[in-house]
Amino acid sequence: MKKKIIIILVMALMICGCGKVSKLENGTDAVVSMKDSKISVDSLYEKMKDRYAISVLIDMIDEEILNVEYKDELKDAEKYATDTIEGLQENYESKDEFLDAVNAYYGFSDLNEFENYIKLNHLRDLATTDYAKKQITDKQIEAYYESDIVGDIEASHILISVDVDDDATDEEKEKAEEKAKKEAEDIIKKLDDGEDFAELAKKYSDDEGSKSDGGALGKFNKGDMVEPFEEAAYALKVNEYTKEPVKSTHGYHIILKTKEYEKAKLDDVKDEIISDLADELLQEDPTISITALTELRKEKSMKIEDDNLKSQYNKYINSLYNYYNTTQSAS
Repeated sequence: MKKKIIIILVMALMICGCGKVSKLENGTDAVVSMKDSKISVDSLYEKMKDRYAISVLIDMIDEEILNVEYKDELKDAEKYATDTIEGLQENYESKDEFLDAVNAYYGFSDLNEFENYIKLNHLRDLATTDYAKKQITDKQIEAYYESDIVGDIEASHILISVDVDDDATDEEKEKAEEKAKKEAEDIIKKLDDGEDFAELAKKYSDDEGSKSDGGALGKFNKGDMVEPFEEAAYALKVNEYTKEPVKSTHGYHIILKTKEYEKAKLDDVKDEIISDLADELLQEDPTISITALTELRKEKSMKIEDDNLKSQYNKYINSLYNYYNTTQSAS
């Protein structure tokens, strides 16, 4: 006889509660009584497990595993779930309207259940990220260090913003662009003639945060600035300024590189590199969360005792892979 796993116990509690429970002749609980017959918990379970059980079962399995695996992160996960619900609820006029939306989109009729669902998925995300980090090799880390890790630099800039209204015509925007670029080019000519960068920044820069300091931006590294600015700054030699205005979303920049530092040692940035490479892997592989959680369940010796549910589980996992692989091929 197949063993009845924990889901039947949960169903029995949900259905029968703590009140009066009718018994069949063989001792099993009855959930519905009729004139000539009764429906047992076992028969209800057998019907329901074929249609609805696998999703509930996987949630129960993951909750058991992840609550232990990430016990130190449970409070943060609970706060994340609470904050998420509060943020979502702000978009609705009332709690009832929000609950109706949650029920329509997610199928939950109780906010506590929805909160537990968000918490569980947050823990799943942690497990997936940790799995991704474990896939990163020393060879990948070393290659990333050589190609992407650079030392900090210091730079100053003079910003000439494009003065144009949002509702301006294309012609007006084009003229404003030309005017800003021309002004930046004129400043570069002044630098070529030997005028002081800091004094020009104080006089002409539209960056209120740095102009009083002669345009000084302090120390920064890759990812701290907008990409066009960053690329131009790193391409300069120390005490060299850009000979052409650098366009970004902020306007036109004249950049002076003032200092550069040696890059950090590999051991000091190894964790950062692993996180960056793991983030890339998470973006590239849409099935990684499926693999991560499947492997974690195996690692924890998860074994589905019911043959029917075991078959459903395998089909469910395969269907997820097929879905994402088909979606990716189509795109």
